[in-house]
Amino acid sequence: MTRTRAVAALWLAIGALLTGAGAARADVTVGVAVPRTGAIAGIGEQVLQGVQAAVRDANARGGIAGEPIVLDVQDDACDPGQAMAVAERFVRSGVRLVIGHVCSSASLAASDVYAAAGAVMISPASNAARLTDRGLPTIFRVSGREDDQGRLSATILAERFRDKKIAILYDDTPLSRNLAESTKANLNKIGQNETLFAAIVPGQTDDAALIKRLQGAGIEVVYYGGHYQEMGKLVRKAAEAGYRPQWFGTSGIATKEFGALAGAASDGVLMTFNPDLRRKPEAAAAVKALQGDGIDPAGFTLYGYAALQALVEAGNFAKSTDPKAIAETLHAERFNLVLGNVGFDQKGDVTAPGYVLYVWRDGVFTYAN
Repeated sequence: MTRTRAVAALWLAIGALLTGAGAARADVTVGVAVPRTGAIAGIGEQVLQGVQAAVRDANARGGIAGEPIVLDVQDDACDPGQAMAVAERFVRSGVRLVIGHVCSSASLAASDVYAAAGAVMISPASNAARLTDRGLPTIFRVSGREDDQGRLSATILAERFRDKKIAILYDDTPLSRNLAESTKANLNKIGQNETLFAAIVPGQTDDAALIKRLQGAGIEVVYYGGHYQEMGKLVRKAAEAGYRPQWFGTSGIATKEFGALAGAASDGVLMTFNPDLRRKPEAAAAVKALQGDGIDPAGFTLYGYAALQALVEAGNFAKSTDPKAIAETLHAERFNLVLGNVGFDQKGDVTAPGYVLYVWRDGVFTYAN
């Protein structure tokens, strides 16, 4: 009987160890909210590819706080209502760590849901100042801010095109309107006034009439604060009509789809965007791995990677997957990411450098001189 009890105790101990080991290795689910349909699906795909690569690399090193990461990927279609629905779905299902959203309007809507639930959200692409200016303690971003981008755009316009007639165009999205207003305000503060400040409605504005209006006003530089579909069409149609002003875009056109839409007319188009992480030595391994998978890590790809990487590094530092612990660590510490050695301020903004001027050539963009 003594031997039987000893064997039973041994099996109970083994069972307890196995149960404990299983608990220690339970998967941690990270939600990913990106536009997979709609006008901005191309940028959503960039972000998703970066996140997936970062998860693979993180899991190869033990995951987050010793737990393997699995992704729950949801499509928000760059729509605030759908973004809120995605956020509510994540919260209901117990997901408290989220990478997303991409569009500022979607991030603003969803962030209130995450903040109320104590969930951590790290946006790889949203630049609306209001996203972090509200000071929600679990809301972060690894991309730049619209006010920083507007200041740079205004400085470039004033320095390079002081004697030119400038038009500032925008559409009805928060990204476009806020960037245009920021650029205009900063340009006027420098002492230069635009000739035309006008809104367009994507899919409804008569492109031919708009091009004639720009020509008739003698516009030599056209700044557009919107996304790649509308600007790509305008650039191409203007060139077909024999009108070739200096076009100037923003982070909304930082995808190869812009070059495909605009065609040869994209050559020479200027653009402000986040720094090209492919050039950073800290990103070399990630770049090599992505390229090995046949993925060009351009645009927002490595910003998706950085968002997931920040989540993992904070969790590993805190030795926890608890969202409160991770949020507090993100605010308090610095991390070696593909962005470089960075931290997050009390608003949730990353401390990495802001925006850079690019120029399009042969369907791709690179740093301008």
